[in-house]
Amino acid sequence: MYEAHFGLQEKPFSLLPDPRFLYAGRTHAMAMHMLEYGLAEQTGYVVLTGEVGTGKTTLLRHLLHSVDANVLVGLVTNTHESFGELMKWIMLAFDLDFVGGDAVQQHQVFTDFLIERYARGQRVVLIVDEAQNLGRDALEQLRMLSNINAEADHLLQLILVGQPELRRTLQQSDLRQFVQRISIDYHLKSLDLEDTRAYIEHRLATAGAGPALFDDAAIGAVHYFSRGLPRLINSLCDLALVYAFAEDRQDVDFDIVFNVIETRVQDGLSTFRPLPEASSRAISRELILQGVDEDPANVTAN
Repeated sequence: MYEAHFGLQEKPFSLLPDPRFLYAGRTHAMAMHMLEYGLAEQTGYVVLTGEVGTGKTTLLRHLLHSVDANVLVGLVTNTHESFGELMKWIMLAFDLDFVGGDAVQQHQVFTDFLIERYARGQRVVLIVDEAQNLGRDALEQLRMLSNINAEADHLLQLILVGQPELRRTLQQSDLRQFVQRISIDYHLKSLDLEDTRAYIEHRLATAGAGPALFDDAAIGAVHYFSRGLPRLINSLCDLALVYAFAEDRQDVDFDIVFNVIETRVQDGLSTFRPLPEASSRAISRELILQGVDEDPANVTAN
């Protein structure tokens, strides 16, 4: 819609997890190094957590594009118990036939599959996304699958990716055997102001635009209202470009970002940080750009 107006080759702030747009800032670069190390060194369990919208799925997509040819990866995303038995989704992820078999038969089929791949010199990696939905029984099932080893080698490597609730589940005492097998554990944090700026500029450059499309005040406002969450940064920046296009503007400033937030708040479906309790836009601008962003309740005006 607005690409030609701003000289863009494509939309820079799509919500789709496109690894081409991955910005390797400090926290995301460390997460990627941890994932890559886990794969390269065939460590035990790898656990990656982060709040909704921190970019976990984009990291996974990048990882999937970079694995060696001898690594066979299965991805499970349907983890909620309402979707059925976890073992069936695991077998489906590796294109194995599970129709008509009971739990014991399914386990044997999967064991034979792992042994066969190991004999061929292939490694098998199971990635479970949205793993915060897994209950204790499902996690125990995964632990039992990982018991299938060949002396010093892991026949199955497990990567769990989920929201912070996953960490709380794993802290339960009856899952200590599972936790003892976790060799890499990383929590993905939101972006600070510096990384938010670099993130926006990186995505604009990838889409063919210059970094000056968003001025400093606009970037500060985006960081404040998005709380540094990449998904919310994308959503807010995309809407800001729509507003700027509608006003025939060639750049995005603080007022445009503020207008987007005002509209979304009125709609009542916003997940952005609320507007400061200020008496005017000028006071709100001053408060926001001061960087008082630890707690929205503290950002008020008398």
